[in-house]
Amino acid sequence: MQDKGSTVRNFSTKGGGVMSLTEAEYDALTKRYSKNSKPWINVPKAFLIGGGICALGQGLIEFYTRLGLSPEVAPGACSMTLVVLSALCTGLGIYDQIARHAGAGTLVPITGFANAMVSPALEFKSEGLILGTGARMFAIAGPVLVYGISASVLYGLLWFLFGQA
Repeated sequence: MQDKGSTVRNFSTKGGGVMSLTEAEYDALTKRYSKNSKPWINVPKAFLIGGGICALGQGLIEFYTRLGLSPEVAPGACSMTLVVLSALCTGLGIYDQIARHAGAGTLVPITGFANAMVSPALEFKSEGLILGTGARMFAIAGPVLVYGISASVLYGLLWFLFGQA
């Protein structure tokens, strides 16, 4: 049995080289460069900013209802608005600034999903519209769409077979 410090692992570097480290050296490096988390600060900030995003969503629903949209349609309009606002904030670099303070609070599903789609597209825009932006936009969203659509089809089949009385 080898001791923890004697196992050597090879890591690729950005320049294409290889760096060999023992597990003990790797542990020391991760402790040195890892940021210490302060949960007594981070958790309330995530809660408040995530709650603020949700409150904005509720406010949008109320706004659209007062404009005359039905209560069934207003949440859809709210979702579309939040996606557009999130994508716009991602493109302008504002979303990253908010996420730096809010952490997991910005992962409210609809805004986090929009950010996850736009970020890779912006990162790879230099590779062109089709192979860069188009291909990378669905790198994260693709599996979500596939499983979401598959689950909805399965749910529809189950409802069709067993839900009708």
